[in-house]
Amino acid sequence: MINTLTRCICWINGEQRNNISVMDRAVQFGDGCFTTIRVVGQQPTLLSHHIYRLQKGVKQLLLPTPDWHKLASDINQIAQLNKNDLAVIKVIISRGEGGRGHSIAGLNKATIIISLTDYPDIYLNQRQTGIDLIFSKIPINNNCYLAGIKHLNRLEQILIKQQIESCNVDEAIVTDTNGILIGCCAANIFLRKGKKIYTPNLNNAGVKGVMRKQVIASLSDNHYELFYISSNPNILEHSDEVIITNALMPILSVNRILTQLKQPVWHYNSRELFNFLLPYCLKLN
Repeated sequence: MINTLTRCICWINGEQRNNISVMDRAVQFGDGCFTTIRVVGQQPTLLSHHIYRLQKGVKQLLLPTPDWHKLASDINQIAQLNKNDLAVIKVIISRGEGGRGHSIAGLNKATIIISLTDYPDIYLNQRQTGIDLIFSKIPINNNCYLAGIKHLNRLEQILIKQQIESCNVDEAIVTDTNGILIGCCAANIFLRKGKKIYTPNLNNAGVKGVMRKQVIASLSDNHYELFYISSNPNILEHSDEVIITNALMPILSVNRILTQLKQPVWHYNSRELFNFLLPYCLKLN
């Protein structure tokens, strides 16, 4: 399957264009962070949460600090250009242009890339039908200095996505290099056993997604009890329900987990948690 975009409008440092210098650190080293925002009509959803996550990424990677108020204003202005029901805004903050080696000395002006693209309609269908997962053979490296943020180095996810596409499934269960459950290629994961909800703690690997944060907040004052776990994927075997989340989906229900030979391993029939969380996940702010 070839991924194509019917629309992609880009702004780089406030100027509408679609190219950056080959000497930009995003090109040379993947030196930066990003976030991806679901746009409903002309409103970027959960914008303050996305800005907060970018701020954490900038601090963790020691990137030059952008003008956050201007960035939020630019995102809102670009969202006004959307003419569809849904769209996607992606924001990339690179360390900027300069230098040939790894040193960051003297690099104090970030490159800000904002793009507006079409929404992947497949998520709307999957929200109705549910999805199938496989087990990824590609682990995510443990690194507490990079854990939690969406940095630009996505080579592991690219390899995992290739495996997903070659197996013709929707997503993949991903572990770290110690075999501990992390989530999925492009999503966080929650599992339910009765009224107890479990999600990986992500202290050493994985991304702490904006929608994950929204789900955790929605579970803080109700009849469910949330636990953070460091467990191997076998914990999924006896779950009543499994869901995955990210900012675009924003929530999907898992039907089956399969082997790479497309044989079912575990089935899930309940949508109790999915139905409870869906209104919270669709909130705009």
